Amino acid sequence: MATIAPTGREVGFGDDELIVTKTDLKGHITYANHVFVRVSEYTEAEVLGEPHNLIRHPDMPGCVFRLLWDTLQQRKEIFAYVLNLTKSGSQYWVFAHVTPSYDIAGNHIGYHSSRRSVYADALPAVKTLYSKLRAEERRHASKKEGLEASTRMLEEILRQQGKSYGEFVFGLSKFTAMGVLAA
Repeated sequence: MATIAPTGREVGFGDDELIVTKTDLKGHITYANHVFVRVSEYTEAEVLGEPHNLIRHPDMPGCVFRLLWDTLQQRKEIFAYVLNLTKSGSQYWVFAHVTPSYDIAGNHIGYHSSRRSVYADALPAVKTLYSKLRAEERRHASKKEGLEASTRMLEEILRQQGKSYGEFVFGLSKFTAMGVLAA
């Protein structure tokens, strides 16, 4: 698929809606619900079989995706704030919950992601952090060096706060304050 230029236009979806996708072990989409199709502006036929990163916004720090994949490779779930890109170049923020998927025999077969709308009061902290991480990535001559540097930066920020990434993201959301999900 062609590279899409971000427009800066923000789109959203309802607080009562969930974006759901499933992927195989390599991250290729095997299922996309109607909310994903509507918000991403792709048809189901356009996304099935494609890498999930077709909606990756260029302002998302690579180290967050590295953390996501490293966590999933350990067969653990992860929660993360993610900025996505639509087919037309608009953007939308999600609060993602990604888990490994297993078949009836217990074999790891892919990943399941449910995304809900973000709490607006959490976004300033997320945007500030992600901006710092992307700036660190872009400061280096190679993508690999930039990824390593931003990963170290994220780890140091979390170490200074004495939190895991999960604790950090839940500390920004109203979920914890509402007692829906206890830490």
